[in-house]
Order: sequence, then structure tokens, then C-alpha cells
Amino acid sequence: MHKNKILQYFYIFRFKLFKTSTKMSEGALKEKELGNAAYKKKDFDNAILHYSKAIELDPTNLIFHTNLAAVYFEMKKYDESIEECKKAVDVGREQRADFKLIAKAYNRMGTAHRKKGELELAKTAYEKALTEHRTPDYRQNLSEVESAIKKAAEEAYINPEIAEQEKQKGNDCFKKGEFADAVKFYSEAVKRNPRDAKIYSNRAACYTKLTAFDLALKDCDKSIELDPSFVKAYLRKGNALKVMGQTQKAMDVYEKAMEIDPNNAEAKQGYKDCAVKQYSTGGGSSDPEEVRKRAMNDPEVQAIMADPAMRMILEQMQSDPQAVSEHLKNPEIMRKIMKLKDSGLISMQYR
Repeated sequence: MHKNKILQYFYIFRFKLFKTSTKMSEGALKEKELGNAAYKKKDFDNAILHYSKAIELDPTNLIFHTNLAAVYFEMKKYDESIEECKKAVDVGREQRADFKLIAKAYNRMGTAHRKKGELELAKTAYEKALTEHRTPDYRQNLSEVESAIKKAAEEAYINPEIAEQEKQKGNDCFKKGEFADAVKFYSEAVKRNPRDAKIYSNRAACYTKLTAFDLALKDCDKSIELDPSFVKAYLRKGNALKVMGQTQKAMDVYEKAMEIDPNNAEAKQGYKDCAVKQYSTGGGSSDPEEVRKRAMNDPEVQAIMADPAMRMILEQMQSDPQAVSEHLKNPEIMRKIMKLKDSGLISMQYR
């Protein structure tokens, strides 16, 4: 109880000091208002004159310094703005000013440093603002400058020549079957050159070998994002999906690879392997008539079934199931057959 009483007296004492320290003289208040009016009109020279006069009349009030700092900031005189913020903090400390006002000075100081590109100094100022008074805006400012510092560090680390050296080390490890070590080198190469699609694709191959399929797919997607025409990334994504047992998704990826490079043997073989697996596992529906009706509403299915050549092929496949293997050598016929299979219209197995 005694302790609480002491704290109560302390806060009352501090409040009285604060009221005294922030009370403006009539002349200083008038100059401040004239400075505010000039500031709103962007008449910065007169704003400086009035705020400076207010400081002369009342050197104990930090608000005049923070206002003056705001003028210099708008004039892009960031050094002068920072100096006024420092003076505001010093005056505020001497006069035991409200911590919110000191926090505002630190925040403004941080923004001026940020404009100058002095990110570390900006970070320090924002941190000090938060120690005085925590607000979402101050927290956001700190978060943004921390992100900018991280990005700057990453950009400074980029070196394509070193990236190529690290990639080669990864290639050497991959050839030896040392996949975990290869991942380390490829990861360093990515940091050194995050815009090289081939590095992500190479690392994806390692992840597949290590059965880290989620990471492999993520790297394949990044590689494709960086270079949508890079066939190798599609092939490695298809291979990962095939190993994962996601046959249809793998076929879709192999098909995309064949669109980019129609003569790619690996894409054709991957697609064929998946197609054979699809047929060997069979299919069907508990309600064939319903499936058939739904499928025939698909314009693409209608076109396939209306094609005389495709009808002949389907009839041949019914009388000679072994003919499936021969027809799958043609990517376009394979695609149409798989479309019918996916729609539920056909369900065939090798015997």
C-alpha cells in the first residue's frame, strides 16, 4: 500500500512537470500558429522563421523542434530535419516531456534517415520510438525498414560468377550421388543468383533423389516462374509427381513440356509411362450412364467421339487391347484417349 502511494505521488509530480514543460508562452504560441499556417501553404521559408522565433521565445518546448523538423523534411533537407529531432529529444528529456512526444521525434528522425538511405540508423530511431510509445504505425515503420535492410543485404550478396562456381560444385556432387552436399552448393548458388532458373531445377532434382518431393515441386515451380519455356523444369516436376503417384498431374506437366518441345523424348516417355499406369489400374464409375451423359456435355469429348479416325482406333482397341501400346506412341492420339479415360467414357486394362 505504501509503495502504491509513492507511485501515485510520482505520477502526479511528473504530470505537473509535464504541464509546466509543455505550457507555451503567448508569444511562442502565436509564432507556432503562424508557422503552422505557413507550413500548410507550403511556404516553408516563413514556416522556418516562425518556428525558429517560437524556439527563441520558449526553448523548453520540444514541439517547436519537431515542427521545424517537419518543414526541413518536406524541403528534403534531411540532415537539418534529423538535427532538429535530436534537439527535440534532448529538450524533451530535460523537461520530462510526455513520452509520446519524444517517440514522435524519434519516429520522424527515423523517416529522415530512411529517406537518406541510412537504413540502420533509421532502424535504431524506430526502435527508440517504440520504447517510448508503441503504436501500429511505428511498428510498421520498423518492419518496413527491417525488410529493406534484409533485401539490401541479399542484393549485395548477389554475384553471378560465384553462383556459377557453386552450381558447378553442386553438379559434381550430384554426379557422385552426394545429393545432400549438392543441395548445399545449389542453395548457395541460389542466394548468389536468385534469378537463374537452372539452379532451382538442379536443386529440385536433388530433392527428388532425397524424396523431399514438396521441396522439389516448389523449386520446379520457381524455375518455371523464372523461365516458362525451360523444359527441364517441367520434366523434373513431372518426374517428381510420377514418383509421388500423382499420375494425372504428372501427365498434365509432361503434356505442357511437349507443347514447348514436341520432339522431347523424355516428355513423351514420361507421358506414356503415366498413361500405361492409368490404364493398368482401370477406372470407372458406380453410375456409368450418368457418367456418360455428363461426359457427352463436354464439347471436346463430343469432337473426339465425332472423329471417324478416333472411332476406328477405339474399336480396334476393344478387339485388340494390345493395340493400345501402339497408339500411345502418338502424343495427340494419347491425349485424346486420356481425355476419354478421364471423362469416364472408357476404362481399359492391359491383359
